[in-house]
Amino acid sequence: MPDGRAVAMDIVVCVKRVPETEAGIRLKADGSDIERSGLAYDLNDFDNYALEEALRIKEKKQGKVTVVTVGGPESDETLRQCLAKGADAAVRCWSDDMKGSDHIGLARILAAGVQPLNPQLVLCGVSSEDEDASVVPAALAELLHIPSLTVVTKTDVQDSKILVHRELEGGLLANLESPLPALLSIQTGINQPRLAALRGILAAKSKPITVKTSQDLGLAGKVGASVAKAKVVKLEPPPKGEGARMLTGSEDEQARQVAALIKEKGLRR
Repeated sequence: MPDGRAVAMDIVVCVKRVPETEAGIRLKADGSDIERSGLAYDLNDFDNYALEEALRIKEKKQGKVTVVTVGGPESDETLRQCLAKGADAAVRCWSDDMKGSDHIGLARILAAGVQPLNPQLVLCGVSSEDEDASVVPAALAELLHIPSLTVVTKTDVQDSKILVHRELEGGLLANLESPLPALLSIQTGINQPRLAALRGILAAKSKPITVKTSQDLGLAGKVGASVAKAKVVKLEPPPKGEGARMLTGSEDEQARQVAALIKEKGLRR
């Protein structure tokens, strides 16, 4: 802007409530799902980095950060975690007919919840700790008709565009530029997520959470298990390997053992 003032930005962060990764996960006897009773839940770690990046951008540019999730009343705790850290508003999309939505269904719900907010930026974690599919961010960008920049490790927001570093295989980075609005899926390590201060925790308890049903979002009959194209047939634990063979002795002795193993496995003639 000619007077040098920063342009305020409205940012949406999509978040998810997931089982804590340290928790012991057991499958139901029929393999239909994990046994959820007694599990502890927390904010998806990837989303924590996305939230922190949104808050840092807001601190530079001013504006508003809104967190959006899909889930029942139990997800209010996760949203309040985000509010305690500095998010300004929270939206929870849920009605019972949303149960069983596949990844595209979830993206459709999020798109309907995000679109009325008219954000300049939508941030998501690069994946979710429980499913690790990385489908929803790209699908959400497509439904919102905005560019998608994935595995982002650095951001530089300018008035009408954003510059990012995108992580590639082998430790390489791609420098990309996109007009705004845009959607970014944020990689861990981009920042150091803050802890919620006591003042923020107390303030978050009284902040309202807006709840949107499928009827409110215009999605009645368009999401949920009845229309999902992808369904979970059965969950099974990964097969157990043979275990590791520990090599002992001096470095020379270990080197000889490695050479013998390579020959034994037919990896070298």
